Amino acid sequence: MSSTGGTNLSSAKVFPFLVDSHAHLDFNSFDGDREKVLERAENRGLKLIINIGCDLQSSQKSIQLAEKYPIIYTAVGIHPHEAAKVPSDYIKLLREMSAHPKVVAIGEIGLDYFRNRSPRERQKEVFRRQLQLAREVNLPVVLHDRDAHEEMMSILETDGLPPAGGVMHCFSGDLSLAKKSVEMGLYISIAGPVTYPKNKALGQVAATVPADRLLIETDAPFLPPAFMRGKRNEPGNVAFTAEKVAALRGTTGERIGRICLENTKRLFSIE
Repeated sequence: MSSTGGTNLSSAKVFPFLVDSHAHLDFNSFDGDREKVLERAENRGLKLIINIGCDLQSSQKSIQLAEKYPIIYTAVGIHPHEAAKVPSDYIKLLREMSAHPKVVAIGEIGLDYFRNRSPRERQKEVFRRQLQLAREVNLPVVLHDRDAHEEMMSILETDGLPPAGGVMHCFSGDLSLAKKSVEMGLYISIAGPVTYPKNKALGQVAATVPADRLLIETDAPFLPPAFMRGKRNEPGNVAFTAEKVAALRGTTGERIGRICLENTKRLFSIE
């Protein structure tokens, strides 16, 4: 869901404090207007963006963005789609990247049994090795889980999270999975699909997750809010997610923005 055009954010409120805990601004779809995208985000109230690596190349590009823009921090990791393509020394290379002062997590890592772009056994192997790396370097993990809930939880229970914890990015499970995730020590991140009228299950999760375990994200350039489906998403659109989550929880978008900013800073140890 991407396009090269800009995004109209005029109908979203400006909040004094907002965060996008998961974006992919290193993607080519932002090459033509990345500066303007970041300007719109800051005008909308964003104080922090976590840019997430998907493979070795995007992880390195994410670090370069974090070096250039104070608002951006980054995670480095191998997405399950890329598990079959990694070189033999990928853990060594990720370990070296993880030492950078603006790298705050290992991610995104996990399992994707919907697309199955890498064999499932290879996905599990690469996921487990990156979990081990996160424990070794004491960084939290950014978890990708699509149609693999039981396998994901089983691996996390067997192998263990790093002491620094982690987040279920773009949460797609039900209330039961959300409860188990929180009990395990994970944060729950809510993305644009919470604005989709038919996504009642995600709405229930967003309404009930403990406030100190709640994050919001865009997953830009993917998963735009409902009125923009089919267009490129961008970090400024997290304002719409904040408004929707606030409505579901009976509070204000400003309060959700503040809570999620503080939660993101705490999870990723950002001052």
